[in-house]
Amino acid sequence: MAVQISPSILSADFARLADEAARVPNADWLHVDVMDNHFVPNLTLGLPVVEALLKATATPIDCHLMIEDPDRWAPAYAEAGAGSVTIHAEAAKAPVRTLRQLRSLGARAGLALNPATAVEPYEDILGEVDMLLLMTVEPGFGGQRFLDVVLPKIRRTRALIERHGGQIWLQVDGGVAPDTIERCAEAGADVFVAGSAVYGAADPSVAIDRLRALASSA
Repeated sequence: MAVQISPSILSADFARLADEAARVPNADWLHVDVMDNHFVPNLTLGLPVVEALLKATATPIDCHLMIEDPDRWAPAYAEAGAGSVTIHAEAAKAPVRTLRQLRSLGARAGLALNPATAVEPYEDILGEVDMLLLMTVEPGFGGQRFLDVVLPKIRRTRALIERHGGQIWLQVDGGVAPDTIERCAEAGADVFVAGSAVYGAADPSVAIDRLRALASSA
C-alpha cells in the first residue's frame, strides 16, 4: 500500500493546535498522543481537545491512547469522530471486545505494542485489527532516539500480516526521521508517525514530502 505520514501534534505548539494542523495540509493523518500520566509518565491531552481538533481540521485524526483502562475510554474517541483509535496491548483487558466496538463506531481499530512486547502472542486476533502500531521508542515522550532493536520485530510483523492477507496497516512511532524512515520502510512499515522531524522543521509540509519520498523509495 502507499506510504502514509501521520505528523504527531505532541511536537506541535499546544497553544496553537488549529494553526499547527493547518501547517500540514499534505498529511494523511494527524496523530494525537493521549497520555494519562499513569500508563506512561507524561500527561498530554484528552477527549475535549480531540473534539476541538476535529472541528478545526479536515485531516483525519489518528488517536493513540497511551492510557490505563482503554477498554473504558477508547470508544468515546471513536464516537467523537476519530478516524483511527489505537489501544495498547499492555493496557487492554478485553482487547477483542474493544477493537470490535471501535470498528462498530466507524473507526479503524489499532493495537499498539511497546518495544519489548512481542507481536506473536497477538497473531490469533489479527482479524480484529486494522492497524498494528509498533513503538520504536519507549512511550511517553517525544524527541527520543529511534530504537534499532525494533527493526527485526517490524520484519516479523510484516511477515505475519502477509500471512493473514496483508490488509493490516503497519505503523511505527518514535524517532522517525529522514535518517531512520527508510530502514523502517525496508523492514515493512507503511504508516509513519513523525513528531519533531515534522514540527521541528522550518516548513512542516516540506518535511512531510521529504519523509514520504524517502519511505517510498525504500
